[in-house]
Amino acid sequence: MTAIPPVDFLALSAILLGIGLFGILTRRNFILLLISIEIAMNAAILNFVVFAAYSGTGGGIGGQAVAVVLVGLAATEVAVGLAIVLALNRVRGSINVAEATTLRQ
Repeated sequence: MTAIPPVDFLALSAILLGIGLFGILTRRNFILLLISIEIAMNAAILNFVVFAAYSGTGGGIGGQAVAVVLVGLAATEVAVGLAIVLALNRVRGSINVAEATTLRQ
């Protein structure tokens, strides 16, 4: 049984980052924008785990610890983002990013 080379994981991470950046730059719906940010953050998390696993020191625990912290940060970002979406929908009646200049009327 052969191990998967780190280049494959890094290529997957680059593809995820590209998809996330494309979504961030092109989406106008706030929820799809949050999903794109999550995809880009998952690319960074994958890089931390891969580099820690293939560094040969510590058994990859450091990268996994950073990944757990980043997952918690991503969950916090989603909670705040969804609160903004709910407030924006309540005030404006739409979740279009182009219309979100302020939360007040």
